[in-house]
Amino acid sequence: MEFLTHNLAPIMFAGLICFLLVGFPVAFSLGACGLFFAFIGIELNVLPEALLQAVPLRIFGIMQNDTLLAIPFFTLMGLILERSGMAEDLLDTIGQLFGPIRGGLALAVIFVGALLAATTGVVAASVISMGLISLPIMLRYGYDRRLAAGVIAASGTLAQIIPPSLVLIIIADQMGRSVGDMYKGAFLPGLMLTGFYALYVVLLAIFKPQWVPAIPPEARTLRGDNGKSGVPSLLVLTGICVAASIYVAKNMPALHTWWSGETVDSVALDETIVVSMCFGVALAFVAASINKIARLGLLSRAAERVTFVLIPPLLLIFLVLGTIFLGVATPTEGGAMGALGAGIMAIIRGRLSISLLKQAVTTTTKLSCFVVFILVGATMFGLTFQGVDGPLWVEHLLTGLPGGQLGFLIVVNIMVFFLAFFLDFFELSFIVVPLLAPVAHKLGIDLIWFGVLLAVNMQTSFMHPPFGFALFYLRSVAPAKEYMDKVTKKMIAPVTTTQIYWGAIPFLCIQLLMVGLIIAFPGIVSNGLDKTEVYDLDKVRMEMEATMPDAAGAPEATDPTAGMEGSGATPDAAAPAATTDDPLKALQDSMANEKK
Repeated sequence: MEFLTHNLAPIMFAGLICFLLVGFPVAFSLGACGLFFAFIGIELNVLPEALLQAVPLRIFGIMQNDTLLAIPFFTLMGLILERSGMAEDLLDTIGQLFGPIRGGLALAVIFVGALLAATTGVVAASVISMGLISLPIMLRYGYDRRLAAGVIAASGTLAQIIPPSLVLIIIADQMGRSVGDMYKGAFLPGLMLTGFYALYVVLLAIFKPQWVPAIPPEARTLRGDNGKSGVPSLLVLTGICVAASIYVAKNMPALHTWWSGETVDSVALDETIVVSMCFGVALAFVAASINKIARLGLLSRAAERVTFVLIPPLLLIFLVLGTIFLGVATPTEGGAMGALGAGIMAIIRGRLSISLLKQAVTTTTKLSCFVVFILVGATMFGLTFQGVDGPLWVEHLLTGLPGGQLGFLIVVNIMVFFLAFFLDFFELSFIVVPLLAPVAHKLGIDLIWFGVLLAVNMQTSFMHPPFGFALFYLRSVAPAKEYMDKVTKKMIAPVTTTQIYWGAIPFLCIQLLMVGLIIAFPGIVSNGLDKTEVYDLDKVRMEMEATMPDAAGAPEATDPTAGMEGSGATPDAAAPAATTDDPLKALQDSMANEKK
């Protein structure tokens, strides 16, 4: 009993692992484990009975958490967009645009995967959409099956790291940090990961061209009446819009001065990027609309189609992420605007129906209930774990590792990588993150940076053979039997499960490379953050009063009230009168000037 009393925290953690290995549902495993060990702790006089009275308050706190409202909003937005045919139009248009070059279809899948990630934030929707639409086309034109399966699964998992990612919302909530800051920190790693995927396909096009053939000329439908591709017209429009965006970015202070009527010397980097890119995208849409309505004939069919297909989701991205980055809206408000914008886009396309809306709302409700049930169970587990000094045990376990911060990061990432074989990102976020965040904070690790690092690592949970969810999603839509292609009338061999697994391995290695790069070059994340130094003025005042000599010229005293006994003076009365030479006043002024 003495051993059980002193080691209840590690025994509790081991009990949870046993529950999960048995296959019991995660939400109920967490809740049952928490309640079971709470009763044991009460019987052993380790925990007070009053501890369980905090459970209802914590559950009500979960239901009152405004941040978690962003999850159903972003999920509903993504499902409406996915079911309204946006993914199909994007893949068809971008595939035709890149199709004439080797690896073009794979590059189109990666590019569309990044766009869907920035609009849907749901891995299942992205993988299933691209698997249904692009996989038959890639098989039709002779793509290597392993590459085709791997690129679709990997591109779908970009929804886990590119904002508005659901995992970033949960990690920010569990760490007590701003979701907007987490989004800013993850933006550059997400783009870099997309670039690495594209670079891998380009290298295959150079060294293994038979794996990534170009689509034949007769399959290229994105041509004008004269038979030309129309790409030069698209390049000219793109160049004009990029130049306009750069001009706006360089003159943002002047534009702010003109708009507000007050002199503005500098503008935040994230605001400059969002506003300038939004201006360029809007300019392209306006130009294409005028050209089509007035029938000027200045733009080719390819330029018009790419503009009208690509611009609406880009504007939706700027509406959601731009307002969050600029501080105009909270993530919850941004998600609500995104869901409304997705509905408007579906109405404009003529795709919104009662059936579609019912399916989207039903799926959103299921996912939201899934998240809340896991969070309730994790709260019960966490309450008991804290009561038995579990965080202290974890802290002693991890802070005692050799190598300091680097040793901690290496061990944690290896642990998360292997746990991802059995747990998905929801479970990892609710179980592991609350245990690791306090230790990381005590070691001096920035929690925004640490959260993005964990999010990139958790992304591998979707790509792990044999339990990766992205691989399961793709398996459900990939052809399991030989079938006849509708266009070529040829028999197409099926895609085996082994081919899907082998196709995921190179992209899994790229994700692990991204984890290493973030550790080696922390600026990849921190460059997206606005660093603001926080001063505790009360602490500064106490330290200065403790070190300043009194009015009578007495020596420095560590106690600011020393020498006041019997004088009837208070510490404030004994302090020197504030003058223009007050060092605290000078410090406040210098801080204000520095902030300006």
